[in-house]
Amino acid sequence: MNPTSSPLPPLEHLGRGPLTEDEMAARVARDIPHGSYVNLGIGRPTLVADHLPGGAGVVLHTENGMLNMGPAARDGQIDPDLINAGKIPVTELPGAAYFHHADSFAMMRGGHLDICVLGAFQVSSAGDLANWHTGAADAIPAVGGAMDLAIGAKRVFVMMTLFTKQGVPKLVPECTYPLTGVGCVDRVYTDFATFQVGPGGATVLETFGIPYDDLAQRLGLALSRQDGT
Repeated sequence: MNPTSSPLPPLEHLGRGPLTEDEMAARVARDIPHGSYVNLGIGRPTLVADHLPGGAGVVLHTENGMLNMGPAARDGQIDPDLINAGKIPVTELPGAAYFHHADSFAMMRGGHLDICVLGAFQVSSAGDLANWHTGAADAIPAVGGAMDLAIGAKRVFVMMTLFTKQGVPKLVPECTYPLTGVGCVDRVYTDFATFQVGPGGATVLETFGIPYDDLAQRLGLALSRQDGT
């Protein structure tokens, strides 16, 4: 290690349990660089807006036509005409702008977003994303703008639980659900661990409430460690 470089954070955080949804959102918010233009997908990712620190300079985009969206609206702040793409009442920050849905998608498709944060049913260790349909006969497809975001944003973060309610891993060698995008995901933030994914496979950046070896056994994946051990 270069003696002038910062030491890597500890890989395992064993003195606690898995992250809550809000802790996951805070973990994502911590990795968003100052001044980024960011889209938050519906569901859990919308919580990230509540954890961006003041002065972060992050401009939030919502695909229904708004820039500089603020945190979720509380009590007396609620305006029924001011919602995000998930129909959750939100606030606006100084300088907020509104525009047509078509213009919003032009921003997404044109490569003007630095990061998007999406939910997922599955992510492969190579970074493939499946988040619009499980393939079940009774499932309701819900692609929305996810395909546009997955290929249009410069970086794609996924925020999801690591296992289904039945204990089945959602980070997998290959997706078995219909794909949203191929090789598009950069990072995966979950309740048990944070991963870097891509052509070289999945690298564990941190674990929460579970040792690395136990995590690798539960996932059944070829994992590497950020600390190189």
